[in-house]
Amino acid sequence: MKMMLKAFVAALVFCLVPCTWSAAQDTGVDLYKSKCVTCHGPDGKGETMMGKKFGIKDLASAEVQGKSDSDLKGVISGGKDKMPAYKDKLSSDQIDSLVKYIRTLKK
Repeated sequence: MKMMLKAFVAALVFCLVPCTWSAAQDTGVDLYKSKCVTCHGPDGKGETMMGKKFGIKDLASAEVQGKSDSDLKGVISGGKDKMPAYKDKLSSDQIDSLVKYIRTLKK
């Protein structure tokens, strides 16, 4: 019985550790690096080949930073112009994390 209990606890720990590690990877920084940096660049200025091609706005600019969180969530969720929609690719919490990260880019 003790052996079964130990095996169960070990299996439970084994299953939970990857789940918590995966959730930790969903920070705004990590999501930005994996989903946004190609077009928006590492600093959010949009000075990438794609950013220049599509005229992407500087995420640190007063214009972008002046938008409400709801507006930014709407753009991330539904897309805008050439930006794809992420509503089917990211959870609401992940989108919130991205908005919080975008706020850290403020000039």
